[in-house]
Amino acid sequence: MSDRFDVIVVGAGPAGIACAHELAKAGVNVLLLERGEYPGSKNVMGGVLYRSMMEEIVPEFYKEAPVERPIVEQRFMMLDKESALTFGYKGLEWAKPPYNNFTVLRAKFDQWFAQKAVEKGALLVNETVVLECIVRDGKVVGVRTDRPDGELYADVVVLADGVNSLLAKSLGFHKEFRPDEVALATMEILKLDRKVIEDRFNLEEDQGCTIELFGDATKGILGTGFLYTNKDTLSIGVGTLLSGLIKHKIKPYELLEYVKNHPMIRPYIQGSEQQEYLAHLIPEGGYNSMPKVVGDGVLVVGDAAQMVNAIHREGSNMAMTSGRLAAETIVEARQNGDFSERGLSGYRQRLMDSFVGQDLKKYKDSTHHFDKFPQYFDQYIPMMNRAASQMFTVDGRSKWEKQKKIWNDIGTVKEKLKIARDVYRAWKVMK
Repeated sequence: MSDRFDVIVVGAGPAGIACAHELAKAGVNVLLLERGEYPGSKNVMGGVLYRSMMEEIVPEFYKEAPVERPIVEQRFMMLDKESALTFGYKGLEWAKPPYNNFTVLRAKFDQWFAQKAVEKGALLVNETVVLECIVRDGKVVGVRTDRPDGELYADVVVLADGVNSLLAKSLGFHKEFRPDEVALATMEILKLDRKVIEDRFNLEEDQGCTIELFGDATKGILGTGFLYTNKDTLSIGVGTLLSGLIKHKIKPYELLEYVKNHPMIRPYIQGSEQQEYLAHLIPEGGYNSMPKVVGDGVLVVGDAAQMVNAIHREGSNMAMTSGRLAAETIVEARQNGDFSERGLSGYRQRLMDSFVGQDLKKYKDSTHHFDKFPQYFDQYIPMMNRAASQMFTVDGRSKWEKQKKIWNDIGTVKEKLKIARDVYRAWKVMK
């Protein structure tokens, strides 16, 4: 193997593979390095893949990619200890090509996606740890790996090494992320007969459903749980800010067990068998925590650049788009013969002009706000469930009486004003 490439991409997740694929397609000599045994072996996400962003890279990918189920229904459950206020949307237009979203298992999908990059001309090397970037005169000129004679050189290095991104940190692009900027997600893959899945989730053959869980799923800590349908497995998990786990002294695997045994969730997974247990850090700081993403000879993409929209559980779509935009920028820089920070600065502009930058900016204060005011999860969701119970219980009392009781149960005038103020604050950070 040569020690010289046009571009080296560190990390074969959605962002890194997308970048390598687009570069190889443009005729660029690109090396894709993955520390795991194969792409996807160390990658974890809830399991939703967004068609539109993926199709910009591989048109009609769903015809051959190892996707699990096209999602036709998205449900949201506001959980209390023994109740759930549920709403959602089911659309059969999502059940027809070109579909909307899919559930995927990363171990399968990432291998397939990386192979598509290889077919375009990228060189994939697995089981290789990048120890540091090689910097000369302030410019990144390559990477040093754990392999013998492991120094590799390139005009541009793309850092797609995940939320920790020790490489970006070593370059001074960001400091150690705080516990309130990072979430820990734990999940299990549960084996269950596909017909049982379809019966329990009210699905036709090969249709999929996602359920997002709020409130008691995280014991009032800022975060969400999830339950997704695959072909013959279920993905169940919960993700919460590290700061919340530390504050409440809750172990992540205990929280996952709590979700699995919740009376509103247990019937969905009854009779299933654990196939796999996974845990992964997720960047939650968003726009305000984004590191520097462009330097001399280096770009940062995906989770390494905090590109996750926690409000809409979006990450893979942002990762793939950032990888594609990084590739476009590098191709342009090659044409100009300028790999300096200035020559690569178009990446940041592309990023901020895209839905990635726009959505991160839109929700820039949301995580901090909901972390600062936990009553949204530990008070207001149980309050909504109690109100629903009052209204839907038929006991001979008039609906006027019920409405009056709900109103009185909210509390004093001062407490009602506080709720109104909190609703307004939430609207402001979400608008």
